[in-house]
Amino acid sequence: MKKILVLFFCLVFQNNLKAQINEIGVFLGGSNFIGDVGKTNYIAPNEPAFGILYKWNKSPRHSYRFSYMQSTISGNDLDSEVPGRNLRGYKFKNNIKELTAGMEFNFFDFNLHELLKRKMTPYVFTGLSYFAYDELYVINGKTKEDYTESTFAIPMIVGVKTNISNHLVLGLEVGARYTFTDNLDGSLPKNKNLAPLQFGNINSKDWYVFTGFTLTYTFTEKPCYCAE
Repeated sequence: MKKILVLFFCLVFQNNLKAQINEIGVFLGGSNFIGDVGKTNYIAPNEPAFGILYKWNKSPRHSYRFSYMQSTISGNDLDSEVPGRNLRGYKFKNNIKELTAGMEFNFFDFNLHELLKRKMTPYVFTGLSYFAYDELYVINGKTKEDYTESTFAIPMIVGVKTNISNHLVLGLEVGARYTFTDNLDGSLPKNKNLAPLQFGNINSKDWYVFTGFTLTYTFTEKPCYCAE
């Protein structure tokens, strides 16, 4: 994970040298989990989430986007409206550290060099995420940590953004991650010795969702948005 973070910052500063519009900023919001433990709501932030992000605006309609996000995700069956879960009473917490790269597409032109002109656009983003998490298992009703694991996820983000000054862009977004694991909640441990402890739907993968605000600062020279 440390090597990947170093690569992330190298990409940021390498692209900074080019005559393109760059954005760097922060994400602040919350996270929630969708799986075999806890609530089944798609958007219900219950833990704080934060991150940093960088965008290289290739044109007024699309950008290459890189981000690092971090959060604790949690679930508690006692908060669920599903009777079986509520009766079972399992709960868990897991630590997510995520790196994501992909493309952001604006529905409307978002030319950051039209100074003193307010612009707003909905946008969508997808790409590939790589994240670290704790392998969990549940024994005698208690959730335990086994070891740290990592895998991939597919991010699906929708949002809306606007420029609030000549160099600041404010966004609001919801981003679901479809993961390649079913054990963020301890329901399907990879350790074969713990196989008898599995529970829930073993044919569906876990999801987690980040909901919050982005604030980015734009910098470098005015680009030429023309065919290369």
